[in-house]
Amino acid sequence: MKLKGKKQESSDNNEGSKGKMTLLLALVALVSAFGSSFQYGYNVSVINSPAPYMQAFYNQTYFDRNGVPMDSSFQTLLWSLTVSMFPLGGLFGSLMVWPLVNNCGRKGTLLINNLFSIAAAILMGTSALAKTFEVIILSRVIMGIYAGLASNVVPMFLGEISPKNLRGAIGVVPQLFITVGILVAQILGLNSILGNAEGWPVLLGLTGIPSAIQLLILPFFPESPRYLLIQKGNEEQARQALQRLRGWDDVDDEIEEMRREDRSEKEEGQFTVLSLCTFRGLRWQLISIIVMMMGQQLSGVNGVFYYADRIFQSAGVDSNNVQYVTVSIGAINVVMTLLAVFIVEALGRRILLLAGFGLCCVSCAVLTLALNLQTTVSWMSYLSIVCVIVYIIGHAIGASPIPFVMITEMFLQSSRPAAFMVGGSVHWLCNFTVGLVFLYMEAGLGPYSFLIFCAICLATIIYIFFIVPETKNKTFMEINRIMAKRNKVEIQDDKEELKDFQTVPGGQAEKKETSNSEL
Repeated sequence: MKLKGKKQESSDNNEGSKGKMTLLLALVALVSAFGSSFQYGYNVSVINSPAPYMQAFYNQTYFDRNGVPMDSSFQTLLWSLTVSMFPLGGLFGSLMVWPLVNNCGRKGTLLINNLFSIAAAILMGTSALAKTFEVIILSRVIMGIYAGLASNVVPMFLGEISPKNLRGAIGVVPQLFITVGILVAQILGLNSILGNAEGWPVLLGLTGIPSAIQLLILPFFPESPRYLLIQKGNEEQARQALQRLRGWDDVDDEIEEMRREDRSEKEEGQFTVLSLCTFRGLRWQLISIIVMMMGQQLSGVNGVFYYADRIFQSAGVDSNNVQYVTVSIGAINVVMTLLAVFIVEALGRRILLLAGFGLCCVSCAVLTLALNLQTTVSWMSYLSIVCVIVYIIGHAIGASPIPFVMITEMFLQSSRPAAFMVGGSVHWLCNFTVGLVFLYMEAGLGPYSFLIFCAICLATIIYIFFIVPETKNKTFMEINRIMAKRNKVEIQDDKEELKDFQTVPGGQAEKKETSNSEL
């Protein structure tokens, strides 16, 4: 036993010394996150600030064409389409993940994806000159497709090229850039900068610049070694890519681990979404991803952002200064996600998920109370500001970044694209649903709508606590083995043992043996 411990320790040290952050790895992470994830965040919040000026443009354009002003219900419809077409496009983008990453590779998909962004940026930037608002709505769909692909492919790509002891930290980088994108859009959208009648087409068109930069730089970086070896069967290219990423020549251990993964997957072949959903060996991984993605989007993050302005106004912040407060919330979001990058490898994924959802749950409950009492108790409005900030912190350290890291870690190469497709689709579908339903929910329930979010956070915490394992510093195969126990022995065999026990008491011992051998 002692010997085994020593051996384990030396192999761990060996791995630890190997998995250092090289300049190339850092550059790949930064360029792919800046070129792709950044725009997802940017386009989430870019239309919030210039909304009144864009609506005026819609109205003016309609008037110039038809000679009569647009009626308000039609304007509301057009604006809600402008907002909601983005997550709908995201859903379409998620559905394209599987075919694209398997045929064009991870890096190839990111490069193809940039064309969507550049096309949409040109269309949005010239929409005012062309006097057409339909183009803006179309561009929001295209930008959504772009973000849907980016939000899935970047974590997959970075997760596959990272050494296991840095996988969590590098996996949070895309989420960090999403929050940076939100913040940049909020700053540029200030009335004094581009959030005005003349500046908004420029504000919308700027989104093409990071894509152009990525299109120029990313081709010089290596493709995912796992993709090259396991899916393309090209060991030489995989070895070269890995040597460049790690900064030394001895990559035999990692190549061997990929070969093991490849062999273990040969029997199963490439997973489609349908085969993933029906395959017993991945059942709990799939359920876990769906629960975490639903928890992430249905925990009310959009609602809190939507309410933030009103909460601050009711606390006595001048309506002209609310936009600066929104920017400061964006800044808190960035700082806390940056913190997550540094603590995810020390504390592990589980702790951050539980703490993140826990903070969101508590702040939603207290926020309900504070919003109800703020007319009667003077200091309650300040409590609601604290709740918003605590909520943002909770979401930034756990609920936002970790689910995407977990998809990369819980699935092996053959099932990962299909898993991202499912996880991404759930993410965008829930995002779209919240955007659609929240306004009605808020009209009907008022502050009590946060109790629903509170309940969803609580349900997610309970599920994570009992089901989701810690994946910190483990290889993909080790994580797969932990989940295999849950899928086969604890779930399936326990039930069969029970059945055996009820019908043939003698059959139980026999069943135990097979379950152990399965392990």
